[in-house]
Amino acid sequence: MSKPPTPHPFDAALALSQDTPGHFTGHTSPAYWNMVGPFGGITAATIVRAIMDHPQRLGEPLSLTVNYAGALTEGPFELQVTPVRTNRSTQHWTVTLLQNDPAGLPVVATTATAVTAARRETWSLSDTPMPAVPAPETLERRVMFKGVEWLARYDMRPITGPVPHVWDGGGHSSLTQLWMRDEPARPLDFAALASMCDVFFPRVWLRRATQVPAGTVSITVYFHAGSAALAA
Repeated sequence: MSKPPTPHPFDAALALSQDTPGHFTGHTSPAYWNMVGPFGGITAATIVRAIMDHPQRLGEPLSLTVNYAGALTEGPFELQVTPVRTNRSTQHWTVTLLQNDPAGLPVVATTATAVTAARRETWSLSDTPMPAVPAPETLERRVMFKGVEWLARYDMRPITGPVPHVWDGGGHSSLTQLWMRDEPARPLDFAALASMCDVFFPRVWLRRATQVPAGTVSITVYFHAGSAALAA
């Protein structure tokens, strides 16, 4: 009898149980650990996965705002996912992620709002074309910092604006361009795209070429592609 396939580390990290509609439980993953807690991108992805798994969901994600109220610690957590209003084409969500404190009392660690919608054919135009850049296979994969586990979960190939090699205060730009994908490779979906939006190191590190304490407090993602485009 063959063994079931081992899930991708990303899917294992997003594994959730839903006991009642809108109430999910999960557990932090060591595969996406940052310096003092989970990588913020995996938390955003978990919220997207919970919305996608909600039995009342309408359509696909259009926007997501995640506010990191406090650091998650290793262990279980719960998500309260609520469709606060459903219209003909759009649906608006609030999400609260809670984790027990040392006294066993639930404390809010993260809040989020999101919009999903039924995508319809409409007029569109891209104001900014994709930059002319080298193909990913011509670039070298770089590991920015050793010993930070979540970085091993991505194949990142910088074009411009990598983390400084010398922290001498001589930075001159905060622009980063890079190719990225999950490692090992995995089909792109909304949860994975949300997670990738937080892979960028603090802009102040690049602009100042100085390591200073920094962390994501709030992040907003707009999904300009539907599931068919992601699959392609």
